[in-house]
Amino acid sequence: MASSPCGNSNFDSGLEIKTRSVEQTLIPLVSQITTLINHKDKPKKSERTLAAIHRVGQAVSVAVGRFVAVGEAIASENQELKDEMGQACFEARRAGDAIAQLTDVGSVTPPQSDGRVTVFSDRTGMVKAARLLLSSVTKVLVLADRIVIKQIITSRNKVLVTLDHLERVSTFQEFVQIFSQFGNEMVEFAHLTGDRQNDLKDEKKKARMAAARAVLEKCTMMLLTASKTCLRHPDCESARINKDAVFHRMRCALEQVIEIVTEARSCGENKILPASIYNGIKDLKSSVECLRENLYSLTPQSMTSQLEALVERTEDFTDSAYTSHEQRQAILGLCQLARQDTQQLVHTWVEAQSAHAKEATEDMEVVILKTCQSISDLRRELHKVAVGRASDLLKVHGEQLPLRALKAAGAEGNLEAVAEYSRTLTEQKEQLVETCRLLCHVSGTEPLEITCIHAEETFHVIGPQIISAAQTLALHPSSKIAKENLEVFCEAWESQLCDMALLLKEINDIFEGRRGEKKPYLSLPRPGKHSANLKTAKAVKLDAEEQTSMAKLGLELRLLSSDVDTEMEKWEEQEHDIVRQSQSLASMAYNMYLFTRGEGLLKTTLDLFHQAEVLSEEGLQLCSSLRTFSSQLVDEEKSAVMTEMEKLMALCQQLQMEAKTPVQGKTATFQKVDSSIQTGRSIMTVVRSLLPLCNKLNRKYKSERTSLSSPQDWREKQDASTPVKEEGAINGKNSNGFGVKSFEQHMAGLNLLESK
Repeated sequence: MASSPCGNSNFDSGLEIKTRSVEQTLIPLVSQITTLINHKDKPKKSERTLAAIHRVGQAVSVAVGRFVAVGEAIASENQELKDEMGQACFEARRAGDAIAQLTDVGSVTPPQSDGRVTVFSDRTGMVKAARLLLSSVTKVLVLADRIVIKQIITSRNKVLVTLDHLERVSTFQEFVQIFSQFGNEMVEFAHLTGDRQNDLKDEKKKARMAAARAVLEKCTMMLLTASKTCLRHPDCESARINKDAVFHRMRCALEQVIEIVTEARSCGENKILPASIYNGIKDLKSSVECLRENLYSLTPQSMTSQLEALVERTEDFTDSAYTSHEQRQAILGLCQLARQDTQQLVHTWVEAQSAHAKEATEDMEVVILKTCQSISDLRRELHKVAVGRASDLLKVHGEQLPLRALKAAGAEGNLEAVAEYSRTLTEQKEQLVETCRLLCHVSGTEPLEITCIHAEETFHVIGPQIISAAQTLALHPSSKIAKENLEVFCEAWESQLCDMALLLKEINDIFEGRRGEKKPYLSLPRPGKHSANLKTAKAVKLDAEEQTSMAKLGLELRLLSSDVDTEMEKWEEQEHDIVRQSQSLASMAYNMYLFTRGEGLLKTTLDLFHQAEVLSEEGLQLCSSLRTFSSQLVDEEKSAVMTEMEKLMALCQQLQMEAKTPVQGKTATFQKVDSSIQTGRSIMTVVRSLLPLCNKLNRKYKSERTSLSSPQDWREKQDASTPVKEEGAINGKNSNGFGVKSFEQHMAGLNLLESK
């Protein structure tokens, strides 16, 4: 009951709650008020109960007073909201006072002989005061939320102004100064929009915000190198085209963010989400199943139209030049089967209506089941085609042959070779764009549809940008900045391929009934338990530059944790110690990945180091389980497991030492973050190789045990196993694995370009 007002998200004020922070602020207040209203139903109460009610009422009144004081302070700082905020604060204070008065012990009669006090019930007054309080508090919160939106708009406007200045600069010195300002403004904008994204309740808006922020994150590095190339080669047309495309994309992404936070009508949902086959199938199945309850809820003609619209959308599959003949015939055959079953359903449906039946007949029930099955078979085939094509493309494109060839041809100044490999890349781009469109059809959720659309747009834009960057390098093969610029765009392409692999896994998870989301690892270490050596450390957040630098490293970590998840699912014994501990490691690695994006449970570097320490401890526990497991193996098999286990133990000890080593200063902290994540990645790489090996051996020995021995024999040697030593550590230096240079490196190189 306490959550119902928040669940409806609408109050007497007519305001809609759109963010989790506002909703979570209201829930405790709703709970307390609900308690007070419920107690008003019982006139007689003990003195103890009465005292409790009085305390709740006074607590509500005091809390409202503090809340109103904050609201009034906000109003004084924002003149455009002063009148509205002032009125809402006045109403909230009045309602809080009314609740305090209604729960005042001075307004009750003396105790009776049974020790109970009679309260003259004023439930109507309490309900009225509660509604006024919830309405006014909600209005204050929503008005305060407008301030956040205003901050985002103001930040965007500053970025746009500086972006215009950057586009018009003509000297390196001017560019360095303005880009430094631009970087600071983008950091502020990234923090504001990241907080807003996490706070949004609407998953579609959250997905669109994530897509826009991803564009801004990647384009910031492209803008830097593209602008530098244009300044170094001002008369080069391909360099200008390359730069203009980056600026245009950044402006579009900035505009999309503002459309989301202000809910501008120009970003209509129909434009964002084209009709997908998944939604068409869902709607058609819903219509078919509704006939069980109501034969007159829709007309036979409308159901037939739904099916034909669905079949028409399958033409994206059947008309594709990349769909095999066998796949095309299978899809067409299933479409025809769905037509036949629907026609049969319509026939029996019309007969039932003619007989004035009130619900589906037995014949109709059979045909309903048959129709739903044929529709599901069609969905399964389309999913198989889309996912299969995407998997094949990712395997082929993983080698990056056209990109390597373009880099080599550009460095040699070979324009003909660049043109030839550009055609190959363009063909690959078209394949990827079409595949993203097919994945959108079978994605299964609207947020994933939005992610598919974002992937499609990204490949469509980056492909030509790589070509223009390669043409520039071919025209100026000795230019270091032109070479660096091409490298950045190629890395953006590779990063999008990584994102597509993750998207593919999430779509598969949804199709197979899994949520497609990792379980959050909530056991963050308590400071007193795990941070003895970090008491003097200062918790800091990574800025946008540093997050951009380690984006590729974070993506690799997430891919590894996804691979570990996949390997764990292949185990028959899901409660096996090795599986359970690997799950914990994968969850913690996923949290570290989210940290590189500025999201998730780990908010500061101190949180990350705590998590790294816990991950190392869990890894050492896994080593102990692996040692026990290996004790039952024969020499060759035992050696294979022990070799990998020793690698894992060394890495865990290394990570433990890294996490416990105190650092001072931003540069040292960033290096420690980089080192911790790289070591975490190495740990997950070893776990990924261990899981299939141990699963295979576990199945083998389980089979032998079943046929040859008793269960006790399996654990006979476990008592003799020795514990894993946790002393000592292996020190090592991690190389910088960043795919994109940090802002600091780019800025440091700017002044050297004039001499190149």
